[in-house]
Amino acid sequence: MKQGTSVPSVNFKYRVRTDGNPITFVDETNGDENPFEWKSVSSEELFDNRRLVVFSLPGAFTPVCSTYQVPGYEEMYDEIKAQGVDDVYVISVNDTFVMRKWMIDQEIKNIKFIPDGTGMFTEQMGMLVCKDHVGFGNRSWRYAMVVNNGVIEKFFEEPGLNNVGDDDDPYGETSPEAVLDYLKTV
Repeated sequence: MKQGTSVPSVNFKYRVRTDGNPITFVDETNGDENPFEWKSVSSEELFDNRRLVVFSLPGAFTPVCSTYQVPGYEEMYDEIKAQGVDDVYVISVNDTFVMRKWMIDQEIKNIKFIPDGTGMFTEQMGMLVCKDHVGFGNRSWRYAMVVNNGVIEKFFEEPGLNNVGDDDDPYGETSPEAVLDYLKTV
């Protein structure tokens, strides 16, 4: 999946508040009742008719992702949006429960979390790697992209895509600074 191609068409499984908003996770309860229900959200619902920045990372609560990447995109959210971007999403091969708790833990208010629990979207992007050597199993290689109406406008990828244990979790090509630099040139 590279520039000029459509993002994969998949359904993401969210656990959402009963108000039906698939992206807004609220850490509240309604007494003893469970205020959440399952909802399937298609790629088309997320990506069509909008210009988005989407970044993917190996996993929730992991060091580089939690210390630099997610906080960096959150901090630069307004600058990124000022470049003609409708929203910023983070996707990871984690389920909706993990993604929700991670968002709450990170105190994220702006960027939206996409749970790719089965890795189907990531696999179709050609970015699924097996990280058994660190006990992760299948995860995403780190990448970012600008998606315009469901089509990849610009693709950023960390070097060294692999399934073996000799990578050092590179981070730089997919940083919010790198994406913002691109956005400022178009």
